[in-house]
Amino acid sequence: MRDTLLLAALMAASTAAAASDPADDGRQWLAGDHHVHSEWSVDWDRSTTPPTPIRGGDSAYTRSRNAAQARAFGLRWMVHTDHGGPGHSVVTRDHAYPALLQARADVPDLIQFNGMEFDVPAGEHASLIIAPGPQERDQLVAIERDYSRGEPLQDGSRDTHQHMLDALAHMQGLSPQPVLVINHPSRTATGVGQWGEVEPAELHAWHAAAPQVLVGMEGAPGHQATRTERGLYRNTAAPTFGGFDQMTAQVGGVWDQMLAAGTRFWITASSDSHVNVRDGGSDFDPGEYSKTYVWARPEAEDILDGLRGGRLFVTTGDLIDALELTVQPVDGSAAPAHMGGTLRLAPDARMRVQLRVRQPEAPNAAGQHPVLRQLELIVGGTDSQGAPRMRARHFTAADWQRDGTWYSASWELAAPPTGGFVRARGSSTAEPTPLADSKGEDPWQDLWFYANPVFIQTR
Repeated sequence: MRDTLLLAALMAASTAAAASDPADDGRQWLAGDHHVHSEWSVDWDRSTTPPTPIRGGDSAYTRSRNAAQARAFGLRWMVHTDHGGPGHSVVTRDHAYPALLQARADVPDLIQFNGMEFDVPAGEHASLIIAPGPQERDQLVAIERDYSRGEPLQDGSRDTHQHMLDALAHMQGLSPQPVLVINHPSRTATGVGQWGEVEPAELHAWHAAAPQVLVGMEGAPGHQATRTERGLYRNTAAPTFGGFDQMTAQVGGVWDQMLAAGTRFWITASSDSHVNVRDGGSDFDPGEYSKTYVWARPEAEDILDGLRGGRLFVTTGDLIDALELTVQPVDGSAAPAHMGGTLRLAPDARMRVQLRVRQPEAPNAAGQHPVLRQLELIVGGTDSQGAPRMRARHFTAADWQRDGTWYSASWELAAPPTGGFVRARGSSTAEPTPLADSKGEDPWQDLWFYANPVFIQTR
């Protein structure tokens, strides 16, 4: 089974189309996961001073095991992101980092990043991704030791907005710079549009403080295998929608408002793997269900560049394995812009949005061939008062074009007069918009993909 999945993954990693930009030479869609836990997400014996780490407290898996599973399920890159805690930077230095080196030796054809699930001051959690190199251990240890909310023995002593800004200033000044992705942003929300430990204003402020470091958030959180509360979003008043966080899933919602303001802020998907559902847990293995595809060369530096630059899309259940989203003037006066890029148009120009997606030929990890039932193109901007202005168009088999495993749809329309963005999504369901997830539903029957945006700038 794993050999079959690996073969399918290698086939899926082929380039989506011939690259016209020399900068794209050698780039292909590389699937990955930036949020994976191991035995070094320790528990703590707090009867001692300082607390004593208990190996395997939150996950029994070794980093080598996680890497092997990631590769078996078709991933080309992953990030090891163990939890922190009081004095955990010593565990990072003395145990987790040597385990990373061992995992790289055991699974050499998987690009593996040093990282952690950073305890965000005045927030919740984020995936911290360190660029590989001679400083990768010490960079991570210093960030955790000096800035992680969970590191001090005195709880709450770092839980301030200013401490997060200080952490971001430190990361922004590093060379090479790390990448930070906010995890499960609405998991602590108390309702739809009623925020918890992560608020939209904080996302804006954090990104503005370090735009090349804090680059996005999980559009689809992990923990998707549970049938009790998808994503471990336990408050039924604030669930996921089609497996995606409400900040992403709602057209005109938090993410769209950020994009309409011109904020270059991207979404990802991850497993948040702790304990696999086969072993009694709530999780899938890395790559088993959720994938973040980055358009990059198979090099760590270019993968990070793709994450910073928005050259990525996300999917669940292997609904698709390649995507092209382009926007260009109808009159052909400019080359098309791609995900993460910007197309400059006259305010009265008309534009053509083109979406192409490919379905895998191999079955997914559940042994299924999911059927793509709809595509949606979403165009956003602002009105004269600065409020979000959204337009959307749905496509089904009656009006898309199909060429083998490729599906395509296009839309010609006027450019947003004050600028804006274009994004896309699609699903295996007939729901025109994703419904709130409920207890007991099968995640394999509710699959979605989301593209990151192309920006429109009017002269």
